[in-house]
Formats: sequence, C-alpha cells, structure tokens
Amino acid sequence: MAQEKTSGLQLPGVDDRPLWDVVFAIYGYPALLLAHRLKIFSTLAEKARTLPEICETLNLKQRPAEAILTTATSLGFLSLNKERYSLTPVTETYLLEESPNYFGFFWDMMIDNYQVSTIAGLEKAVLADAPQAYGGGDIFKTHEEQAALLRRFTAGMHSISITSALVWPTLLDFSGHRVMLDIGGGSGAHSIGAVLKLPNLKQALLLDFSPVCEVAEEYIVRFGVQDRVKTHAANIWQDHWPAADLHFFSNMYHDWMPDKCHFLTAKSFTSLEPGGRIVIHEMLYDDDKTGPFTAAAFSMVMMGWTEGKQYSGGELTTMLDEIGFQDIQIHKAFGYHSIVTGVRP
Repeated sequence: MAQEKTSGLQLPGVDDRPLWDVVFAIYGYPALLLAHRLKIFSTLAEKARTLPEICETLNLKQRPAEAILTTATSLGFLSLNKERYSLTPVTETYLLEESPNYFGFFWDMMIDNYQVSTIAGLEKAVLADAPQAYGGGDIFKTHEEQAALLRRFTAGMHSISITSALVWPTLLDFSGHRVMLDIGGGSGAHSIGAVLKLPNLKQALLLDFSPVCEVAEEYIVRFGVQDRVKTHAANIWQDHWPAADLHFFSNMYHDWMPDKCHFLTAKSFTSLEPGGRIVIHEMLYDDDKTGPFTAAAFSMVMMGWTEGKQYSGGELTTMLDEIGFQDIQIHKAFGYHSIVTGVRP
C-alpha cells in the first residue's frame, strides 16, 4: 500500500516556501516583541553596540541574543555595520517611548494577552465564535469594571492611532466643518490629530463611556489641546449624541457585526444636519475578499478580542448608501488604513 501511495512521487510545480513562511512567522515575529520586552531597542538608543556588549548589558546569552538581533535586522528594525547594531528610522520613530509616535504600548498589550493569539486561544475563539481576551466576554464591559485594564488598553489604542490621526484630515477638504464628534474615541488621538491639522475646526468632542473619558482627559492635556478637544461621557448606543457636523469612527466598525454597524450608521445619519459628513477609518478588505493579508489578519485579531470583523470598502459603501448618505468616497490613508466617507443630503 505504501508503494502505491509513493509511486507517483515527482517534483511539484510549486515550492514549499509559503508553508515555511507560516512556521517562520510563528517564531520570527515574536522575536520582535521579545526585543521590545527585553529593552534591546532602548538599549541601542543609547549607542550602537556589538553582540557581546548587548549580551553583557542585558545579561543575555549569545545564542538567543544573536537569534533575536538577526531577526530584527532581517525585518528592518535594526541595522548592522562593522559588527555594531543600531536602530533604524522605523524603530526610532515607533519603538522608543519618548517618541510621540510610540507604538510600543500596543505591543505591550499583545504580550500581556499572549494567550489570545496562541493556536489554542484562536481555535477556541473560532469554534465558539466568541472573543477570548480577558478570559472571554465583552472587553468593553471589562474595561468599565477594571480601571487598570482600561488604562493599558487605551494606551495601546492611542499608540496605533496617533500617527494616522495626522493623515486622514489631509485627505479631503474639511474646512467647512466646525464640530467633530469622535464616536468611541478612546484616548482622543483622532480628535487631537483633527484639531492640529484642521484650523477651521472649532471643537472636537470625544464621545465614550465615562471611565474612558477620564483617561482621555490626560492625553488631551498632554498634547495641550484642552481648549479645542472636550470629552462627552455617554453610552453611544443608548444616549443622545451631541450636535456636530462631522462624525468620525476609527477602528469602531470592526468591533461589531453588520447589524450594529448599520445601527451606528443610521444614528449618525439622523444626528447629522444636511451637509454633515461621516468618516469611517478602517483597514479594508478588497471587495472580492481575496485579501489583503493585513485586513484578513486583523479580522483574526478581532476574533480574539471582539465580536466583529473587518469590512471591504464596497460593504461600507453599500451600508452608507442604504442609510441615505451620498457622495460616498474611499481614500487611502496612513499605512494600511483607509477612510470611507459620505455626506448627508
């Protein structure tokens, strides 16, 4: 029987690199999280160092240190010149805590909740069709009850938002808008970006639960925009929304399934006056759902954390159109993000 199975053995027309890529991703990318956690990047911010110097400074053995450093170098986070490792621009920009563009708090959140991204954690999320973060259940309810988790989550969301917050306001002419409502605005990163980039915007209102607003106040003061960014504590589902002529949602729709996204879209439409605009800021699937990998992977993140998923530009366009929005447009924003926007007639 074994001979019959192998008798047709021949070299396939495709090689096995994609299969290895899956294996290497499991081991390779976590090396960057370890480099971050072990403070390799902050150590190299002081000065370029050799492998032995790094080992001595961080009390690491050479074999694991070399594996991590080589991985980080191969992925563009470090450079190696004359046997000395140093930071690359992307690492200096996003992985040093003193940088205003610091991304590291999101990596911290991934490390703290590593069980969610394990094979076992994702399998449980898939089979149960339910998030597994914090042991399962509604993460937003957990945040209302546990201030420390809320603070770490808000820091993580801020670190992935503050840079893109400087880009989307430049993609359209927003000069006619005066008040922005940042629905589910978290730290206020996008409100901060909006007032920094839009001089005609008189005010940005951050709409979120009261505990979130308390944390957001700290970020607003830190960036010195408390005269133009205010918080408004409310339940976005149940409470009335304050008046505004620009509604902004960032990484909000992907927290929910279409029925709840329709609800938010309809509530936006009825709350806006004619000429008011909605902006949805997300990583979008291709319309045919063949990719891109980034959006597909983000949907897997959502499997572990929320009840939602990523959407295509076509799906969000249809949603806005069905509710009644017009002049619907899609624009590429910063990095992997895009905006989908429409106007209430």
